[in-house]
Amino acid sequence: MAQKRSIFEEVGSSGKAAPLPQPGLIDRGTAGARGAIRIWLVVIFALVAVMIVVGGMTRLTDSGLSITEWKPVTGALPPLDDAAWAAEFAKYQASPEYQLQNKGMSLEAFKSIFWWEWGHRQLGRVIGLVWALGFLGFLVTKKIPAGWTGRLLVLGALGGAQGAIGWWMVSSGLEGDRVDVASYRLAVHLGLAFLIFGLIAWYVLLLGRSESALLQARRNREAKLFSLSTGLMHFAFLQILLGALVAGIDAGRGFPTWPLMNGQFFPADAFYVPGRPTWAAFFENPGLVQFIHRMSGYLLFAFGVVVWLRGRASAHGTTRAAFHALFAMLVAQMALGIATVLTAAHPHVAITHQIGAILLWVLILRARYLSQYPVAGSIRKGTQ
Repeated sequence: MAQKRSIFEEVGSSGKAAPLPQPGLIDRGTAGARGAIRIWLVVIFALVAVMIVVGGMTRLTDSGLSITEWKPVTGALPPLDDAAWAAEFAKYQASPEYQLQNKGMSLEAFKSIFWWEWGHRQLGRVIGLVWALGFLGFLVTKKIPAGWTGRLLVLGALGGAQGAIGWWMVSSGLEGDRVDVASYRLAVHLGLAFLIFGLIAWYVLLLGRSESALLQARRNREAKLFSLSTGLMHFAFLQILLGALVAGIDAGRGFPTWPLMNGQFFPADAFYVPGRPTWAAFFENPGLVQFIHRMSGYLLFAFGVVVWLRGRASAHGTTRAAFHALFAMLVAQMALGIATVLTAAHPHVAITHQIGAILLWVLILRARYLSQYPVAGSIRKGTQ
């Protein structure tokens, strides 16, 4: 005899309890070793930051042309005896920089600039090794989250390209009558360094939360704020490139006054470069290059104020705090830029200004990230 059915029982029900929804299905089978990969990327992040600073000091101490050959593998070993040092010094003595600028330099003075350049290149090798060991390890053990293999591979490819571009930059200072590297090649080299640094920072931020948490957070994204912070990111990157042009021709040392440039708003003879066409002044005339960097800095600051005003009105406390930090660093960076000008690019001040660029870049990326993936606050905890 058939059993009686409850009037509340759904038609077609077998009488068994329906399975409960299982949380975390988005991450199941795709999470990989997110935490371990994040730590690995943080290590590379720190190494790249040091690499940028050491590169800045290499430029400020005029050490970049002290090694006249590119030996990615065998160049890892420095000179180990007097004969090796003499041979390395002889190669430098044949370079235009020595012949035109440093003639008579002692071996001890050469060693000082050699170690800066060697250290810079050695850091590049270390970063490449750390990336390769980590990537291969995660790949072989199948710990890379779904969709991340290509991203991590691109980082390695960009790192390899950076080494080649570094030599392309150095080789420009070993030709003809040049005593410095070509400023536009320096800008490409520094720009790629910040691109790699920014990608690593973005990946570290993304790996800080699960895919399901990111998907949930994105539903509350602040599209306008994300768009503004993206624009600020691009503008800051342009300013970094312009700063590289300034450093490439020592333009920061020629006009140590502010707000005017040696008493003038626009420098005299701004479009004159001996034996070069007018367009070359945008890369090679110290006055014009510094003027453009100054004006771009003012515009960047003004745009930063607009973005900050929008960011401080965010509905999320963590996002508001991120934009406050961004704006504080923007003010500090502008002050450091002025100090760099007034001290004629004193090495300590100039390198602090470059460190400021690194910090500002990271804070812009973090504010942009929180605009796209805001952290939900709690009224009970006072974090709304």
